[in-house]
Amino acid sequence: MRDVVAPVSGGERGQLVLVAAVLVAVALAPVVLAYLQLGYHDDVRAAGAVDDPTGDTVRVLDRAVTRESDSVPRTYAWAERSGAVTALRDGLEPVRSRLRTAEMARGTVTEIRYNATAARAWQSANCPEGPGREFGVCRTDRGVVVQERVGRTHVLAVGFDVTTTSEERQTAVTVVVETVGG
Repeated sequence: MRDVVAPVSGGERGQLVLVAAVLVAVALAPVVLAYLQLGYHDDVRAAGAVDDPTGDTVRVLDRAVTRESDSVPRTYAWAERSGAVTALRDGLEPVRSRLRTAEMARGTVTEIRYNATAARAWQSANCPEGPGREFGVCRTDRGVVVQERVGRTHVLAVGFDVTTTSEERQTAVTVVVETVGG
């Protein structure tokens, strides 16, 4: 037995191409929809779902505090803790300055201030007093919590007020950035 293939006329070929195109479009529809949902849109940015300058600022401060506090114990004895705090704050100043103006072109200004009250509250909750504690005393100096450990100064945390002002809104948060060793 032999298969016979009937020739396809021009009208039937056009219909076949049209059906194939519809099938391809239907198959691609979920991909296009997913792309549009995950893509960048100004309305999503305005809603704050994509752009979080305050969160970005806190993450940068976190890394900077960890980096700047790392060498403090090797450099400063406990008796020199005031100098250690001054050096830490001096080391953080370029980062604070950059963060203040980093988003100005997009209409966002960030103000970063030290918060001694938040740092003292952190100290009260995280540095127990009295006998039997593992390390020495803690002190808060100009928004920086330091602790005596084996006669050396260790930075444990830094309190900040971060205020981000943009055309759409103003966000103000108080954070205490803990160091890795804290």
